[in-house]
Amino acid sequence: MTSFALFRLPREEKFTLMVQKEGETENVLSFNELNGKSGFVIAPFDITDKTPLLLIHPDETSVYASFTDIDEQLVNEINECSRDNRHGKSEYHGSVDERSRYGIDFRNFHSQLSEGLFRKIVLARQTEVIGETDAPFQLFRKACESYPRMYISLFSTPKSGTWLIATPEILLENSADTWRTIALAGTMKLDGKMMSFDMPAAASNNLRSADILWSEKNIQEQRFVATYIMECLEHFSDDIQEIGPKTTRAANLIHLRSDFVFSMAESGILGDLIATLHPTPAVCGLPKNGTKEFIIHNESPSRCYYSGFSGPLLSEMGTHLFVSLRCMQMIEGSSILYAGGGLLADSCEQQEWEETEAKLETIRKIIEN
Repeated sequence: MTSFALFRLPREEKFTLMVQKEGETENVLSFNELNGKSGFVIAPFDITDKTPLLLIHPDETSVYASFTDIDEQLVNEINECSRDNRHGKSEYHGSVDERSRYGIDFRNFHSQLSEGLFRKIVLARQTEVIGETDAPFQLFRKACESYPRMYISLFSTPKSGTWLIATPEILLENSADTWRTIALAGTMKLDGKMMSFDMPAAASNNLRSADILWSEKNIQEQRFVATYIMECLEHFSDDIQEIGPKTTRAANLIHLRSDFVFSMAESGILGDLIATLHPTPAVCGLPKNGTKEFIIHNESPSRCYYSGFSGPLLSEMGTHLFVSLRCMQMIEGSSILYAGGGLLADSCEQQEWEETEAKLETIRKIIEN
């Protein structure tokens, strides 16, 4: 195999493997050009020569009911392909103070909010975990077992490199003629007063926003995202239902979430809808174009495929695209972990740093435990 995508949808036991045995993945020039296309999408935050928008056209698609159903030889092939496609290099060189670099970026980003140029902007960061990742498939399995309510994906191509993603955020998915997206923003770390980290899923799913004391900053941030998504959808549908916001759990974090259910007369314009939605204020900011340009030119690390999206597009199983939030990029000798947080005018640097640390823990515990 030259490229593959392995993924497990939230709350499902089964997982899917899409394999492209020969040839290169398709390089799609713009999000709009996804109109009418199908396959497995690998999208960056921003399309560049180094981070192209890719579409895997699988020669084979296999669905496995459990991890015991996949044979050892195929697991070895997945691991070998993952290692062969590792590329990229560390930007740390052992002497970079991550906290200081984040502080510089925070003050630069926050100044735009203080001056009233932006209403919200998302600041991302990286951290490096030293050591080879020799068994990517086993990490995928561990992530599936650790986070049953998240979308888990391991994909690898010569152009994108190899990435592991565990994310709670839907960009766009469908069931028959019904489409869905969400506004996910606002973040708090769980503590013992709220619930046990090991609380069963059924119990944690009953969290109510009324039971959690959300700050005005978190409420406002989530409202920005929800309003933006509604305005985007109104260009494509006149049948939209917003549900929420409600409190939802993702690993050791809780978020505010609104669900949008809508109908679309034509699925052939999905690329146009994706181009309108992405990047949402949950990973970019408001106004969209201004904050995106500022992030591209001022954020210290390159985001690559962090805060892009991935998933099957108009495949036999439908469309299930998820925003690439909790990410790990596998490179030679180490792994790069990505996380970010939304800044508003009243954001506090130390609190925002601690939020990114909590988000990084999602993937870090998969590697280190």
